[in-house]
Amino acid sequence: MAQRYVSQWGKAKEQNLGLLLWGGVGTGKTYIAACIANALIEQKVPVLMTNFSKVLNQMGAMYSEDRYKYISDFSKFPLLIIDDLGVERSTEYVREQIFAIIDERYKANLPLIVTTNLTIDELSDPKDVADARIYSRLLEMCAPIQIRGSDRRQKAGDAKIDLAQQMLFESVVSR
Repeated sequence: MAQRYVSQWGKAKEQNLGLLLWGGVGTGKTYIAACIANALIEQKVPVLMTNFSKVLNQMGAMYSEDRYKYISDFSKFPLLIIDDLGVERSTEYVREQIFAIIDERYKANLPLIVTTNLTIDELSDPKDVADARIYSRLLEMCAPIQIRGSDRRQKAGDAKIDLAQQMLFESVVSR
């Protein structure tokens, strides 16, 4: 799916086709988004991959005019990838900034890829108007794709525990 998106990037950009990769923790959503980013960067397509927590931290000390310019700069990239929507603190200020960034892409008719652990039900039927404004735009701009599977990080962690057990606690065989 990621390879096809990259191979059809021209059409995806022209049609403003973004992706909303949703699913459980550790299923590979970020990995898929990063693969798309790396493949497009190899083709000399400018891509920005970030998350709202990082963006909000950078915006924290900015004045209104600087913040407006910072948000408008997101339209300089043909593709913007936002990782982990929904993990940031949910305050009125945070929602306003998330809306502003997504709305900037929406008005510029530029594609967006978003990863999230939110379910499609949570995105389709949010509990308040602030989230509804954000999610409505996302669902118009981005085709939702569920990424299924078990938590790959947990598997990797289990393998590290096994390795540590072997290295640190099992008897060492001398040669």
